[in-house]
This record gives sequence, C-alpha cells and structure tokens, in this order.
Amino acid sequence: MANLNGATSDLRETFLVVYSVLKSELLNDPAFEWTDGSRQWVERMLDYNVPGGKLNRGLSVIDSYKLLKEGKGLTEDEVILASALGWCIEWLQAYFLVLDDIMDNSHTRRGQPCWYRVPKVGMIAINDGIILRNHIPRILKKHFRGKPYYVDLLDLFNEVEFQTASGQMIDLITTIEGEKDLSKYSLPLHRRIVQYKTAYYSFYLPVACALLMAGENLEKHTTVKDVLIDMGIYFQVQDDYLDCFGEPEKIGKIGTDIEDFKCSWLVVKALELCNDEQKKILFEHYGKENSADVAKIKALYNEINLEGVFAEFESKSYEKITGSIEAHPSKAVQAVLKSFLGKIYKRQK
Repeated sequence: MANLNGATSDLRETFLVVYSVLKSELLNDPAFEWTDGSRQWVERMLDYNVPGGKLNRGLSVIDSYKLLKEGKGLTEDEVILASALGWCIEWLQAYFLVLDDIMDNSHTRRGQPCWYRVPKVGMIAINDGIILRNHIPRILKKHFRGKPYYVDLLDLFNEVEFQTASGQMIDLITTIEGEKDLSKYSLPLHRRIVQYKTAYYSFYLPVACALLMAGENLEKHTTVKDVLIDMGIYFQVQDDYLDCFGEPEKIGKIGTDIEDFKCSWLVVKALELCNDEQKKILFEHYGKENSADVAKIKALYNEINLEGVFAEFESKSYEKITGSIEAHPSKAVQAVLKSFLGKIYKRQK
C-alpha cells in the first residue's frame, strides 16, 4: 500500500483501500461456500450501501487514534487496524440505514434510490441488512482476535447496537400512524431519542474504538462518554434546525421534518414558547403533507424567533462542552474531543 500515513486526502484514499481489502476477505469468508451469484450479490450490495456517505464516523477513528498517540507516527499496521474499526462503524451505519429506509418507506438515500427500491432487491434488503450486521464480527475476528482488547471491542459494538436499536424504537413508537399527538413531545423525550438513536454510535463509538486500540479501559472514561453524548445531542439539534432553516443546496436535501411529524427540537421548543393561540396552529398544521400547512408552521417558527432561540442554544452548548473538555486531565483526550467539536460547531450542512 502507498504511504499510509499521509494527509487527510490521502487518509481517505487509504481508508478506501482498506475497504477493498475487507470486502475481498468477506467475499472469500471460509465459513460459507460461495457461488458466483452469491458473491456478485454481496459485492454489489456492499458497494451500494457501505462506502457511499461522508465516512466521517469511520475516518474519525483514525483521527482520534492519531491524536491519542500524541504526534507519534502510526505504523502501517496501526493505520490498517484503525481503518478496519472505522469501517466496522460504517458497516453498522449501512445496516441501520438499509433497514431504516424500509421502515420509513423512504425513496432516496445519499442521492440514489434506497437499496430496497432497487429493481430485483425489494425485501431481500432485510436479509442484506442482517448480512451487513454479521460482517462486523467477521471483520473483528479476522483482524483483532489476538488483541488483548478483542472482547472489549465485541462488547462495545453489541452494546452500541442495542442502544441505537432501542433509540429507534422510542422514535418509532412515538410517531405511530393514527396516533399523532403533539402533546407527547417534550425536551426530555427528544433528548432520549437522540442520545440512544444517534449519539452513541456516531460520537461515542469512534472515540471508544480509538481508546481501546490505545490500550485504555473504557470504564475509566465515563466523562469522555458524557461529553460525546452532549456533542451528539448538539449535533442532532443542529440537524433539526438545518432541516427547516438550512439551504437545500448546502445541506444536500430538502427537509421534511414538519411533514413527517418528527419529534424535532424545533417543534419541542415551539410547544414550550407558544401561547394558546399559537399552540392551536401547531396542533392543527404540524405533520401535514400540504405545503400550505408547512408554510404556516414555518411562519410560526419565525414569529417566535426560533432562529434566535437556536443561536442561544448553540453558544450555551458550545460553552458547556468546551468547559467539560477542558476539565479533562489528559491533553491527548482533550485534543480528540476538541477536534470533534471543531468539525461540527456552526456547521452549515
């Protein structure tokens, strides 16, 4: 492999090289007797679903591990191992998204049709999701079986998967068709959904992987977990905000949280801030497909100055998270957390 220790653009290329290596190992897994048809199916399914996104979660394992090593260059083996863990997170993400899109009856994902909407795929996508999920322990076994932290890695992925699926459950049962009731929505509910559904796997998991590789005991790093969960919640609130107020050209999609009756931070805040008249408008028009209904909700959001409320939330969150980071005894861990915060603070997409 070419120089595996290069700058970020090279890092991405290296990361993609490791994807090809992992893919070929999985397509030759000795636990299964492959046929040409099955191998072609899995390869197409992987290429369609795994490497398509921004790869932020996966790449941040390597970034975090580098920072924990405090400037010591990584060996080729370390880069490959950190990349393999990064890809395990991307595989987990792909598994969630393939099944999520079926549950939500979604049409597109990352600018192309959802996997289950691809001709000849349909509900086979459910089994593909299960295969994606099962690839993770195959990768871990192949590359980490001899490591002292192998069991900790397995435990970590199992736990985070359970937390994410449970967060998805709270989200789904809160928005059951025919039981749309805005009065159920509150800030604590929003926090719980986000914490479990997004923050653990997107923010805590990449750093936890890097900590384990660096020989750290995760039980001694509960404060790191807490800071990363706060960051994940801040990130999702930004996401909710951009869904309504972001520019579609910048965020790459047209927001539909209002139509979809989502338990969005904006609607939860609106419920807190509205007077009785305004609440009536919310209850009457939130969650309706019609563009006139959506426009009424957006007008209401402007009336109660949700943009200003968000700006205040953003600066308070930033102060709180920065304070927590600076209280951490390890400068290397501080650097990891600050690099995460730097990537998301005041983002536009």
